[in-house]
Amino acid sequence: MGDSKKILVVMGVSGTGKSTIGKMLAKTLKIPFFDGDDFHPEANVKKMSAGKPLNDGDRQGWLEKLNALAKEHQSKGAIIACSALKQNYRTLLQNNLKGTMRFVYLEGSFELIKSRLEDRKGHFMPLALLKSQFDALEAPIDAIKIPITLAPDKIVKQIVTELAHTD
Repeated sequence: MGDSKKILVVMGVSGTGKSTIGKMLAKTLKIPFFDGDDFHPEANVKKMSAGKPLNDGDRQGWLEKLNALAKEHQSKGAIIACSALKQNYRTLLQNNLKGTMRFVYLEGSFELIKSRLEDRKGHFMPLALLKSQFDALEAPIDAIKIPITLAPDKIVKQIVTELAHTD
């Protein structure tokens, strides 16, 4: 990433590997990792656990917290795993951070991600909400796009290569 540190948001629907890739990328780039799920208010976690999708109002405060977190780390850089499904969510995340934040979009098919979620244990996001996430998804135009069919180490390597070419 050169000398300029960035806030990287590893984004995509649930089950794409945001946390796994985010942690690996943070270790590679020697910057901190934050899982956006850890910043959801209890009401959001309860709602999702009950199989109800979040609406824009539910996400507002959560995205503002993540924006504040990004601002705290903009001088040193950080990785934040966050679904960032809609353009207006990404705009809110970038508030007063233009040129500092980049999005890494982990993309995969509904069928592949569904099979991953069926194998996942201990996460509050139920499989039933995957369709609502795909329905809400507005794929980013200006992100580093990486297919999740690659092995995690290859995904991280590709992200680092893309960052080197865009700095």
